[in-house]
Amino acid sequence: MLGLQLATDPRWVNIVETNIEEILTDHAWCEQKAASNAIYIIVNNSEKVDLVTEMLRIAREELEHFEMVHEVIKKRGYVLGRERKDDYVGDLVKFMKKDGSRNDALIERLLFAAMIEARSCERFKVLSTNIKDPELAQFYRELMISEAGHYTTFLNFARQYSENVDVEKRWKEWIAYETSIISRYGNKETVHG
Repeated sequence: MLGLQLATDPRWVNIVETNIEEILTDHAWCEQKAASNAIYIIVNNSEKVDLVTEMLRIAREELEHFEMVHEVIKKRGYVLGRERKDDYVGDLVKFMKKDGSRNDALIERLLFAAMIEARSCERFKVLSTNIKDPELAQFYRELMISEAGHYTTFLNFARQYSENVDVEKRWKEWIAYETSIISRYGNKETVHG
């Protein structure tokens, strides 16, 4: 699915179900960070009109998702906890190339974002098909579709704007790296944990 080489073990949902408040809080902050990433791309590439237009749409959508998760948190009598560190995303950041041109940096950022969206989409699918809570199953099914759209948007912009980077080759490197780290995750009640 989405080019990912290692699927999430469905038993991860059993861990999630032990602390729904935790995954909802973690999920809310993931949406906020996704909105911030889209804004970061805008700030650093403001001359690219079509990219800015699409990143504005994604930023709004991610903030809407943040609000949706927050509504679920409130409805269930929970409180949005403090922002969590996402070790998975931290590991992905380590893989990002830090040298090269401004354009190369854009391509890396787009591939980084595509990778996060791909894994989030995959996790939401696992949640939607395995969680016992019907409301959350439907909620994650709807979000899965949105995340898949974001994944393809980031990947397509990387292809469109690449000047010096072989995007297909670099994407395969991202997939291989993600495969090498993802086995360490899936043991906590967080979206990527």
